[in-house]
Amino acid sequence: MAINSLTKFLILCVVWGLTWIAVKYGISSVSPMVFAGTRFVTAGLILLGVAGFQRKLKRIGGKDAVRLATAGLLMITLCYGPLFWGMQFIPSGTAAVLEMSLTPVSLLVFGIMLGEERWALSLGVGMAIGIVGLCLLFSGQHDSQEFGWLGIAAVGWAAASSALGSVIARPSISSHGSMTVAASTMLFGGAVLLLSAFWLGADASELIPLNWTVAAVGGWLFLVVFGSLIGYSLYIQLVRDIGPARSGSFAFVSPVIAVATGAAVAGEAVNLNNLTGMAFLLASAAICLYGPNMRTIVFSVLRRSERQTNLAESPQARSAITKTPL
Repeated sequence: MAINSLTKFLILCVVWGLTWIAVKYGISSVSPMVFAGTRFVTAGLILLGVAGFQRKLKRIGGKDAVRLATAGLLMITLCYGPLFWGMQFIPSGTAAVLEMSLTPVSLLVFGIMLGEERWALSLGVGMAIGIVGLCLLFSGQHDSQEFGWLGIAAVGWAAASSALGSVIARPSISSHGSMTVAASTMLFGGAVLLLSAFWLGADASELIPLNWTVAAVGGWLFLVVFGSLIGYSLYIQLVRDIGPARSGSFAFVSPVIAVATGAAVAGEAVNLNNLTGMAFLLASAAICLYGPNMRTIVFSVLRRSERQTNLAESPQARSAITKTPL
């Protein structure tokens, strides 16, 4: 991975790891779909204006328009609507681990379905470990939180929808540029999400920030600037430059930040079962993505270790040791 892409990747991990607590505070006083819709419409309009000012905005038509509209629906409307709704019923840290762990797995599954990946034993092992991780992570929560499992299902759907949208959007990023794709998908997906919120009965007064709590306004501003304008734009660029699956591996880093933030700022409880489940889920995602290459990696490490051992035991190395003054 190039230094430029690695830098973008690390920034994305930190930013999206911190967005979960901002979402948690926001949806405590604003309906989830209104909160998400206004965020993406605002960010999309800002980015569209920046692209136009910099003359990077490209005309979209025909098949690309349909492709980007579909990607916007999957990556924004059908992802963040269920995601924000589900986060009302489960802690932000566990929601982050679930969504971020299932995202790379979903990317891999869609790759297999589209003939871009081959099934391997490591994939089956990874899926099995993931199921165990989910059971451990949410053990006991369905008894203490009403609709907890509906929240889990909503967050899981969000991961699958986002992954499919990412795969669909990639060809248009190269032809129209990351800024145009990011702006158009956020604006279209956010607008549909916002209209759906009002169709489902959301109060129009929620559009007025004066009716929000200070924490909700702060969380919304953080999500617009860092989560969307910076984070989402970086993700679109990474999807283009290193591919959806490798871009999705941000999910191995961001949960650590999300869980630590949720525990430190929101006082969310974390027990041994949760920690074990998180470890299983992250291991599952890693195995599913990198399992076929693990044998090569292990052999490489073993060969390097063997070379270092042989070098240390060589006559020249022993001679140097004996000649070294005490």
